[in-house]
Amino acid sequence: MTWPSSICLLALVPLWGEAPGTRLKDLVSIEGVRDNQLVGYGMVVGLNGTGDKTQTVFSAQSLTNLLARMGVQVNPTAILVKNTAAVLVTADLPPFAQPGIRIDISVAAIGDSTNLRGGVLILTPLKGPDGQVYAAGQGSVVTGGFVAGRGGTSQTVNHPTAGRIPNGAIVEKLAPSVEPEGRIKLQLRQADYTTAARISIAINKKFGTVGLEPARAENSALISVETPTIYKTNVVEFLGEIENLTVEADRPARIVINERTGTIVMGKDVRIAPVAILHGTLTVEIQTTLTTSQPEPLSSGQTTITPQTTVTAKEEKARNILLKQGASVEELVRALTAIGSTARDIIAILQNLKAAGALEAELEVI
Repeated sequence: MTWPSSICLLALVPLWGEAPGTRLKDLVSIEGVRDNQLVGYGMVVGLNGTGDKTQTVFSAQSLTNLLARMGVQVNPTAILVKNTAAVLVTADLPPFAQPGIRIDISVAAIGDSTNLRGGVLILTPLKGPDGQVYAAGQGSVVTGGFVAGRGGTSQTVNHPTAGRIPNGAIVEKLAPSVEPEGRIKLQLRQADYTTAARISIAINKKFGTVGLEPARAENSALISVETPTIYKTNVVEFLGEIENLTVEADRPARIVINERTGTIVMGKDVRIAPVAILHGTLTVEIQTTLTTSQPEPLSSGQTTITPQTTVTAKEEKARNILLKQGASVEELVRALTAIGSTARDIIAILQNLKAAGALEAELEVI
């Protein structure tokens, strides 16, 4: 493994005072208010000879069916069209999407087409899991890659067999979303008992009255909220005020290490137990030099090559740091930087601290 020559240490520590609270809009979602996935089968036409080949039977059948609906009768076994490709079309239907609005769609070849660049998607119905059509897509495909050259000298960049059509679909039917009513359930995007309790307390402090608290944390990922009487006829306004409440989210202490780039990200709550770290480096270098020996002029000797190997071992002095009770990530970063630790050194030290039980945080290697 090749280690980076430098390391990037990121400590998530607030610059002034305590960390500001996070809006509930960024922490929770409302049960029933969600996106819905759509999928459809369509045809992309107008390709420059990069469409499906004769081995892809279903593209020819789809083309003949399309022409038949337009009054043109063609035998699917008697046509050879290289400018057409069969594709799957996918999209995300937002909650409460009204008929007439436009959404983005993705297009991907399912046959042996080599490039969708420059193609046009023909009108394609997009269906939900219930089999009903919720949108219809059509438009020019935009790919993020291309193919240049021919045969063995061609060059492919990214994936030219997949692309997108911005605003390429029109919603035809109202999305199947659940209207928030009397009892609203808030779902935490990251389940945590402490955060759920804090959210419940914040809502009760804002909307609760003596003997009546509308919010209750059912578990680490769900808070049930009863709509107050004054908001019964205007639940949207009530949800808008809830979304703008702020709480301090509680997150587990975690250290994330990227060994490829030498990046280490540590949260401000990471604590180190009292520990002494002693770290040294042993370097062994082996060099081989080839020496050429030439025979004397006009002699029957032959030129020979003799390898000469030199082994050099150098061990640096051990470097040590001492962390006292309650040491924080700031002190750890400062100490490791002071002794000139490299990416390899710091990653090894953190792994050994975790193994020794002195690191009070989750260690994740990506």
